[in-house]
Amino acid sequence: MTSAIQTADHAGIRELRLNRPDVHNAFDDRLIAELTAALQEAGRDPAVRVVVLTGEGASFSAGADLNWMRGMAKASEAENREDSLRLAALMRTLQFLPKPTVARVNGAAYGGGVGLIACCDIAIGVDSAKFGLTEVRLGLVPAVISPYVMAAIGVRQARRLFLTGEIFDAETAARIGLLHEVVAAEYLDDSVHTVLKQLAKAGPSAQREAKQLAFNMHGLTATAAERIDLENAALIARLRVSEEGQEGLGAFLDKRAPGWTC
Repeated sequence: MTSAIQTADHAGIRELRLNRPDVHNAFDDRLIAELTAALQEAGRDPAVRVVVLTGEGASFSAGADLNWMRGMAKASEAENREDSLRLAALMRTLQFLPKPTVARVNGAAYGGGVGLIACCDIAIGVDSAKFGLTEVRLGLVPAVISPYVMAAIGVRQARRLFLTGEIFDAETAARIGLLHEVVAAEYLDDSVHTVLKQLAKAGPSAQREAKQLAFNMHGLTATAAERIDLENAALIARLRVSEEGQEGLGAFLDKRAPGWTC
């Protein structure tokens, strides 16, 4: 079985590549488990200075896998809560990784894919990429990723995007703070390389402390995030098994409009 995560090392750079291009690098249980483990390993490895996260193929990550969503739609509230906690652990691991992280956003990102970008320290994306937090269209909310997305784009922008579920472009993603830089596809690697050269000039211990300093000043600590994750996992589990959540998921899987649409 092909690994859901490809790993490559070069001169202290650990690249982690989401490797499910046939489904636009969508999340399922295996990808979540493998990426969490790969991040934990990179965090422990003293030879790794920086982690670069990217996607194989045309997309960065399309969010939840259809078959995974189908299974969760049939699962109990308790099973959905445990599932959400596994995704929360992935996001928390990436957010608080004790190494600099760079999102190389090679294409579209939706839902949890947006969460991964928000959890990275630096995000550079191609100008053709599209983004969306579309959970409300399914009768759900982006609960698990919300602390990290809000830290990246702020409450005002989050309120609009959480409520509308609209798709937005790379220019908008940069304007609201999700991306630091937008480039043409042919310049993506050059732009990432420039940032990696800058990161290589800094002391690794100072970088670790600087990252923690930013979190402390913002008030988002790993302990606080874990407590929030428990609350948000309970929320998304409740919504998935609710009447509206079941209608939204069912409509999406059946490729029809949900009953509440005008």
